[in-house]
Amino acid sequence: MIVPRGRQLFKMLTYVGRPLLMLVLYDLAVVVAYKVLHWGWVALPHIPLTLFGSAIGIIVAFRNQSSYARWWEARTLWGALVNNSRSWARQVTTVMMPLNDSEAGELKVYQRRLVYHQIAYVHALRQHLRGLEPWEELTPLLSEQEIIELRDQKNVPLAIQQQMGAMLRQCQVRGWVDIAHWRALDANLDDLVDAQGGAERIKNTPMPKQYDYFPQLFVQIYCLLLPLALVINMGWYTPLGSTLVGFIFLALDQIGRDLEDPFTNSIYDVPLTSITTTIEINLRQLLGETALPKMKTPERGVLW
Repeated sequence: MIVPRGRQLFKMLTYVGRPLLMLVLYDLAVVVAYKVLHWGWVALPHIPLTLFGSAIGIIVAFRNQSSYARWWEARTLWGALVNNSRSWARQVTTVMMPLNDSEAGELKVYQRRLVYHQIAYVHALRQHLRGLEPWEELTPLLSEQEIIELRDQKNVPLAIQQQMGAMLRQCQVRGWVDIAHWRALDANLDDLVDAQGGAERIKNTPMPKQYDYFPQLFVQIYCLLLPLALVINMGWYTPLGSTLVGFIFLALDQIGRDLEDPFTNSIYDVPLTSITTTIEINLRQLLGETALPKMKTPERGVLW
């Protein structure tokens, strides 16, 4: 996620990169053809640019609104994962009680494993959504045997939840958690699965192709018509006016395509690395640990 750092004109201009450069060269070619070669037929002053621009602006704005809705829903789902992760660790560390003093040490080990599994879960889900391997993140958190069991799984986060559910059931059988608290903890796992399912739905359901193809096509056609309609009135200044207006439309089109998939591991994504690191810090603190990972900070204006 790009973190605002003030106005950066050069980065704004390079945002659309090659299309903007091609537009500038095209605008110059139109001016040279009209002013130097005297090709009067290249000028089309009667093109209704205002009507075309208004219609295309509405279409692009509608697509961008849909793209941003996907991005914001992804962030909302991860907000729910943050809250449920904290609730899980709080419940695990407060409602579980040993039957006698001899079991206190064993229960503490179980509590630590349950919280570590939740940390492993959010890291695995982040990597799962980004299409990356999770093993480097999971090695410090899970036992070797648990990781071996996970390597054959297609959905590693879900498999981790299965392990968490089995451990929680074992705690209930041992009498460390009563049935009411067990149900609350199990409901917390259900909420985590719901959030995971929502994130996977966004990841696995791309925007309809028409939403991506036609707005881009309309913007390109509009940019091609701009200098033809402006060259009579603006003359040698046509590239300035045409490029400025074209940049606006090209940038709006690019924004929509950048936001429509918030889990591609790009600079426009939801900052999953930062969110999962925050979860890990919070949960380790609830365990009383002091050796904590460093909070993620923006790198060159980007928060990952």
